Amino acid sequence: MATSTEPTRTRTPIARVVGASLIGTTVEWYDFFLYGVAASVVFGDLFFPKGEELTGTLLSFATFAVGFFARPIGGVVFGHFGDRLGRKNLLVLSLLMMGLATFAIGLLPTYAQVGALAPILLTVLRLIQGFALGGEWGGAVLIVSEHGDPARRGFWSSWPQAGAPAGQLIANGVLAGLAAFQNDAAFDKWGWRIPFLLSAVLVLVGLWVRLRIEESPLFKQAKARQEPTDKLPFVEVITKYPREVLTAMGARMAENVSYYIFTIVIATYAKEHLKLDKSFALNAVLIGAAIHFCAIPLWGALSDRIGRKPVYLFGAVGVGIWAFVFVALVNTKNFALAALAVTVGLILHGAMYGPQASFFTELFGTRVRYSGVSVGYQLASIIAGGLAPFIAVALLKAYDSGFAISVYVAICAVISIVAVTSYAETGRRDLTTL
Repeated sequence: MATSTEPTRTRTPIARVVGASLIGTTVEWYDFFLYGVAASVVFGDLFFPKGEELTGTLLSFATFAVGFFARPIGGVVFGHFGDRLGRKNLLVLSLLMMGLATFAIGLLPTYAQVGALAPILLTVLRLIQGFALGGEWGGAVLIVSEHGDPARRGFWSSWPQAGAPAGQLIANGVLAGLAAFQNDAAFDKWGWRIPFLLSAVLVLVGLWVRLRIEESPLFKQAKARQEPTDKLPFVEVITKYPREVLTAMGARMAENVSYYIFTIVIATYAKEHLKLDKSFALNAVLIGAAIHFCAIPLWGALSDRIGRKPVYLFGAVGVGIWAFVFVALVNTKNFALAALAVTVGLILHGAMYGPQASFFTELFGTRVRYSGVSVGYQLASIIAGGLAPFIAVALLKAYDSGFAISVYVAICAVISIVAVTSYAETGRRDLTTL
């Protein structure tokens, strides 16, 4: 890739900026994914009336989806103030909100204790989680993308993306460890609360690191030269960048849906459909998440060399095909093959997720970049990730076959392929001229 004339303007070392974003996104995703894993294995029984097993799981996943509906609202609000006031302070606020909501979930009474109030409180806290995460992603990837060497933007900005598997790794690891040392009765009664309460410690670490970095130099430069405007950043994004928003949304379909199928839905599929122990899926995802964490920066670095589009398209085509192999391998009930299914699926997912941060950053101008990346990313989260577990379980219930889920992933892959193919390569863009 050709190098840009974009200079480096920061006194904060890029490694510290990357570390602050990675730690913060790891904590945020830990909190968010912890809910998803718990929804697939325990929340259906604890927070909803007793009934058919898959029906309780569907209700549990419905509250999981609620968090995604709050994410675009968080993206708009955080994006507005992030574009007006800066990236750093909004990142601190999003982390604090997420941590408090997650800690509170660990203290909630169950349906058996307070009846209908239990799912209501759970839903409210899930909304707060979604709102906070809606503002987190855009700020985390921007504060890295707008620092450092533009020739390695794909590599550096992929590290906040690695916070997703890192958070998944910690969430699944803690839950798998508890499940291994507790019987189901103890885990369902109080053991599941421990990972939620532990988030308080992780949040304090994340806040300490984030408070030590500087504001984005590109934002400060753009702020100094911009003329005052009455137009809201969100309005400017919708009116000036409609194609870019749609491109980001389309690109996310395969990435977001496949991720939740490979990491969240597998737990329900293994437990309810294949009648396997809950640790089967948790441990398979644990292995896959560790490889995923390493793969994401490698895909980001490759996108600096050959472009965002080729890497992204490889991942989209790959997950569309692998979704069928994934189900076939998990159906064997062999742990090694199930772990292979998850690992390869997540490696292919990483080909989209690695360059995604730089790709989306390069779609929008600095004046509205926080709002732009947040709106495009989070709107897709509603119809992609938010509904993916619910749709997948509904398909499983309707067709009694995991391959119905594979078809769903393949359709989403086609949407992403069309979206990415139809837009120009962005890897050579100079962020200072946008």
